[in-house]
Amino acid sequence: MDIVDCILADHNRQRTLFAALDEARDDPAALGKIFNHLKTFLEAHAEAEERHFYPTLLKKGDGALDSDSAEETTEDAIDDHNKIAEAAEEAVRHPPGSDAWWAAVDKCNYHNSEHMSEEERQGLTDFRRTVPLQERTRLAIQYLAFEAKHAGSYQRQEKDPDDYIEKNQAA
Repeated sequence: MDIVDCILADHNRQRTLFAALDEARDDPAALGKIFNHLKTFLEAHAEAEERHFYPTLLKKGDGALDSDSAEETTEDAIDDHNKIAEAAEEAVRHPPGSDAWWAAVDKCNYHNSEHMSEEERQGLTDFRRTVPLQERTRLAIQYLAFEAKHAGSYQRQEKDPDDYIEKNQAA
């Protein structure tokens, strides 16, 4: 088990929860509960990555596949996390199952799906190629501990991608 495996498992869970929303389409009470769980999960997942994955990627990554650098990959990821959170916040302003709610949930799903695809293709590939397994395993423990601590409730703060990169490259 390493942090890459943890992130991939989280991505699978996110896909499952978005699919569950489609299956529960006629049950507003279930929609609200599932989405609230998904929203917390997305926020804790993003923060766990920002604390335990991306700082190391910035220091050791080279860029992979269609990304020119670890900085480019990280900047895109932080921006994506912000877009996902904004769409999720929009959803909670509307009654579950309403047209406005679905529009926001679909936007959240779209941004999340785009992000996962890019992250799996670029960031995770770069990480496997440049970060030794022992370090990836150590980071997995920290990542999982953070997510476990915040499984019930978490509110991620939006970050400026450029400020994030500057802070984490200097650390």
